Amino acid sequence: MSLKLHQHLVIVVGLLTSSFAFSAVKEYHLNIDEKTVNITGKAVKRITVNGQFPAPNLEFEEGDDAVIHVHNHLKKQDTSVHWHGLLLPGLMDGVPGFNQFKAIKPNKDFTYKFKVRQNGTYWYHAHSKGQEQDGLYGALVIYPKNKKPLVAHEKVDRDYVVMLSDFHESSSAQIMANLKKSSEFYQNKRETLKDVFAQIKKTGLKNTWDDRAMWNQMRMLKTDMSDVTGYTFLVNGKTPEQNWTGMFKSNEKVRLRVINASAMSFFDVRIPNLKMTVVSADGQAVQPVNVDEFRIGAAETYDVIVQPKLNHYQIQAESIDRTGFALASLQNEQVPSSYSVQIPQSRPRALLTMEDMGHGAMHEMSHDAADMKISMQDDQMDHSNMKNEQLEDQHEQKNDDVKIVQGWANASTPVGNKALQYADLKSLKVQPDTREATRELEIHLGGTMERYIWTINGKKFNEAEPLKVKYGERIRLKFVNDSMMAHPMHLHGMFMQLENGQALSDLPNKHTIVVPPGKTMTALLTANELGEWAIHCHLLYHMSAGMMSKLIVANVDEDAKNKGLEPKTIKSSTSLHQSTTTEGGQHEHH
Repeated sequence: MSLKLHQHLVIVVGLLTSSFAFSAVKEYHLNIDEKTVNITGKAVKRITVNGQFPAPNLEFEEGDDAVIHVHNHLKKQDTSVHWHGLLLPGLMDGVPGFNQFKAIKPNKDFTYKFKVRQNGTYWYHAHSKGQEQDGLYGALVIYPKNKKPLVAHEKVDRDYVVMLSDFHESSSAQIMANLKKSSEFYQNKRETLKDVFAQIKKTGLKNTWDDRAMWNQMRMLKTDMSDVTGYTFLVNGKTPEQNWTGMFKSNEKVRLRVINASAMSFFDVRIPNLKMTVVSADGQAVQPVNVDEFRIGAAETYDVIVQPKLNHYQIQAESIDRTGFALASLQNEQVPSSYSVQIPQSRPRALLTMEDMGHGAMHEMSHDAADMKISMQDDQMDHSNMKNEQLEDQHEQKNDDVKIVQGWANASTPVGNKALQYADLKSLKVQPDTREATRELEIHLGGTMERYIWTINGKKFNEAEPLKVKYGERIRLKFVNDSMMAHPMHLHGMFMQLENGQALSDLPNKHTIVVPPGKTMTALLTANELGEWAIHCHLLYHMSAGMMSKLIVANVDEDAKNKGLEPKTIKSSTSLHQSTTTEGGQHEHH
């Protein structure tokens, strides 16, 4: 062999070895089946993955080649798996009816293959009917290459997933059927006569009468913070009594990867007597924020770092409707534990206000009974002609032992404690795209509670035409919540830059943005991933009842692309449309 040829072979082998070293193949098999589980003392049939409920944690390193074989052993159900928050080819996103992905039929297999292009805390779940509620969900953690921390402050001694979820003894299909019978089916925490007297004492008889007449005419309840109750809240699949526990040693730093994998629940998360430093939101690194608590919407993730000083701490995730807790513990492994689980005292339940309906005191509104039968034009809630007689009070009050807390956003945070706000989030890395938006897509979130239909821009998913943007385009997504429920709006395939008051270069990346009732949230988006991407509310039964759309990123025309031209500026806020496929209708229960 000549010296020259030998040198060439050495170079080739070196390149191949190097490529292999930086592109490890990480392979999993996920066997989806139905088995009997007993979480609450009642045996029920639920979906399992590899015999587990919920599904097992998956781990990767950035740069890995992911190969995930999904085997559908369900006898009568199609299935699918969506990799929530991951950047990947459209076909691999796993949503039936999008990007030519077909559901995985019973007794069939599908192999997901994609390059892992990011790091952070994510999760995976079904995108078929209600299977996410029924058990097909699990954590997905992507470490930086060689598990080297991105920055010094992220170096920790322990690393735990804290996955929150909501378990119900009824199946997802039964829950949806109940909501269709009556949107108030699960409203078992209505106000009492005692609450009425407390309001009279606070605001006077006339104001109380007018206020309650308005809510009655709207056929809505102030207590409707969550559509579904009766949940048992879990941490990593464990009930509060089972008490999932993460161990630590003295002087260690611990990273907690908090994932809200619930179907319908918001949580207020705190660890009494232990400060938390938020270092990541939706898998994307942010500049450290020291907090005492944070609210986490369905499908969101937050990473926090803690430095325990005491021997034991309780992790408390309280549901926003105050019906229960997901509980867990941190325990010093060097000290024997004598701890027995104690259920914390619930914070006061908040009541919705007219402001949560988007009607502040500045609005002049009338409430003609004929117009107030919640007749909704194009299925959109419109109460712009009602008068607000309600006093706005964002602080905890006490009247005759009844605590009155008003406003969806009021978590009853103790005075002096810091609760995380969206405005606190600041990207750790400078945003690569700091262009202003060339146009705006206005996305109205609404619905009818009477028939339990939820809509985007007045239409259910199976009736709507998709949004369409050009590849490379910089757009603003304007989420306008016309309803009295909060909606965690999730975009597949790309990250949005939440407009939260930070400079363009510092805006935080989010894949899920909670839009409070009656409020408007905006985010910038660089449309840099070709394909058909789902955009929907991540409250399962809202999505299933129609609050979902398709955002299509299409290539620029060939002439413009060949000339290296930017996409044309489109000043109109009107969406471009393209007809949808009928297959996507499987996301709806009705």
